[in-house]
Amino acid sequence: MRYPLDHMSKSSYQGLQKNIRKLKTPKIDVWRSQYADRDYVVTLENPEFTCVCPKTGLPDFANVTIQYKPDKWCVELKSLKLYMLFYRNIGIFHEHVVNRILDDIASSCKPRWAYIKGEFNVRGGIKTTVTAEYKKQL
Repeated sequence: MRYPLDHMSKSSYQGLQKNIRKLKTPKIDVWRSQYADRDYVVTLENPEFTCVCPKTGLPDFANVTIQYKPDKWCVELKSLKLYMLFYRNIGIFHEHVVNRILDDIASSCKPRWAYIKGEFNVRGGIKTTVTAEYKKQL
């Protein structure tokens, strides 16, 4: 059986998953923490995260939670908002989007530790939750 949006997924998102680590995403800006001598955790939530299913072309909705322990730098929120909006038109698997967000957070603010959780709404009767963690090498 051919699904109505098969033609979209094959043309719009073909091959993207193979090169997801090379996807050019917006820059996440940072600012200097005045408490780099202390461990503390920052939690950022985006309950309205959207991306696109790479198989059907339909929107995926999720609550994405970012937690991190800053070292010298903190994430600037306006740039994070623009970064998250970027995924609105990107066909990407749930597992890939969570890991890609983790990569971009880790490279931008170089935290001591970071944890990303993506709770994706039910699709086809299945709810997906993906988590990924980063620990700074000492």
